[in-house]
Amino acid sequence: MILRTLLLLFLMSGIAFAGNAQRTYTLVSYNCENLFDIRHDSLKNDHEFLPEGERRWSFSRYWRKVNDIGRVILQTGGQGDEWTLPDIVGLVEVENDSVMHTLTRRSLLRNACYNYVITNSEDDRGVDVAMMYNSNRMRLLTHENMKSPVVEGIRRTRDILYASLATAYHDTLHVFIVHLPSRASGQYHTEGYRIRLVNQILAKVDTLQAAGARNILVLGDFNDYSYNRSIKRITESGFHEVTTGVRGLFHTDMVCGTYYFRQEWGSLDHIFVTSTITPKKCFIFDADWILEEGSGGVLKPRRTFLGNYYHGGVSDHLPLVLRFAIQK
Repeated sequence: MILRTLLLLFLMSGIAFAGNAQRTYTLVSYNCENLFDIRHDSLKNDHEFLPEGERRWSFSRYWRKVNDIGRVILQTGGQGDEWTLPDIVGLVEVENDSVMHTLTRRSLLRNACYNYVITNSEDDRGVDVAMMYNSNRMRLLTHENMKSPVVEGIRRTRDILYASLATAYHDTLHVFIVHLPSRASGQYHTEGYRIRLVNQILAKVDTLQAAGARNILVLGDFNDYSYNRSIKRITESGFHEVTTGVRGLFHTDMVCGTYYFRQEWGSLDHIFVTSTITPKKCFIFDADWILEEGSGGVLKPRRTFLGNYYHGGVSDHLPLVLRFAIQK
């Protein structure tokens, strides 16, 4: 009887230990560079991504890109015995629900048990942001399509995606995924719009925290660098930018940003967390097959397009990966 009791206690302690060991989560943030399907949306200006459009976007090119993105996501989970399926994946520059259905149900990710939510923005081109979550470890509680404000002289941008998730270990996560307005019409001309959207996020954060929310993550493509006002606004509000100074996992000395522009690495992509979230490891996923060698031997993301020329790469951005734990 004593032996049975000791064995039972040992097994229970082992289960508890295993449960604690698995309380580390993996988050991925990735700009997919125009993940469009090949069908025309009559309400959007997506003509360039049609078979007869200027980019000659075809089913084979679309299918290759979808599977390549799936491959990237799977590989961000690690290598060998340390591999784990990412729990949360924030995606920007995805066109619609059809694209996300294909990615989660028909691509290399079809057996990965991912569910997803996606915004329905009034962006002219039809670009949205989405979140995939591992349904074996996460349950969606709520989600909201936070509408971008109308600003005179600037076209409507992508909405903000907010979602709350309950984990298998009874943690609650609050996730914001953003794709802030681009700098295409000038950094200073558009900066105020980005700051306005950041303030919209922070107002929602204040509401959540007043209701007792603790574990909050804000991620995506901010189209600003860490020294810009929009990013400083977030860090000054109490968030910690875990991606400051982050480097490539495989090419630590050569990859020091998520985006390569005008012969320079930079990070327009960021991840911010509240103090209750403990970063374990943060890196840029920079496998050889999603890179190419530029002039002078520099490595850079292998893009899908160079202008309108099909280049065959996955994306002009590299994904950020964060492994984190939650303080009890």
